[in-house]
Amino acid sequence: MQQHIQRSKAPILSKNQIDQLGSRLRTEDYSEDDLRTLDHFRRAYVALYEDTVNTIRQTLHLAPTGRPAKSTSAIRDKLCRSSMRLSQMQDIAGCRIVVEDHRLQDEVVTQLQALFPASTVVDRRKTPSHGYRAVHVIVWHQHQAVEIQIRTELQQAWAEYAEKLADTVDPALKYGGGPQGPRDILKALSKVGGFVEQIELEGAGQHQQFAAALAEVASRLADLHKE
Repeated sequence: MQQHIQRSKAPILSKNQIDQLGSRLRTEDYSEDDLRTLDHFRRAYVALYEDTVNTIRQTLHLAPTGRPAKSTSAIRDKLCRSSMRLSQMQDIAGCRIVVEDHRLQDEVVTQLQALFPASTVVDRRKTPSHGYRAVHVIVWHQHQAVEIQIRTELQQAWAEYAEKLADTVDPALKYGGGPQGPRDILKALSKVGGFVEQIELEGAGQHQQFAAALAEVASRLADLHKE
């Protein structure tokens, strides 16, 4: 299928200029001009985001939610806590699709790949990122990208809980930091979610593992309550 994305404009900066801007923003030597340039750069993603979301809604009849562009402060924070170049950042614009289960998740990923041939897939179900599990389809248009997160209801529940825990305990929990107790709980809950989805796919046969994972979560919740 031919992509409907036509309105998005190429960045006014070259790839090298974008990365130089990102390098300056990692330090304390960035200027107000750098922030204005970053703001202009991130706003250039809005048209691509809108076209991507509208294409999904009209063709697949799904209802993605999200944001046209990361804030300048969020972009700078990500640059400071990672080694990626600004031109490599794939989630400046992003949306999310939540589906019922693992099977539907696979179906939607396949549909998105057919809808956006110039896309790449990042599967974080078998190798979670600090407990975070989902599938990301990255839609590319020239030097711009829109990240589509496809989550099951279980994965979405975990992400919402992790966000609340980060807000109330330590923001570093979102990136694998923070106190050990809450980190262990998030990983255990993620493990339980994985078992549930595997049982959905394969049926019976993993109930003992599932019961053990639930016991692990209950134990860590009790420890956190004491702390």
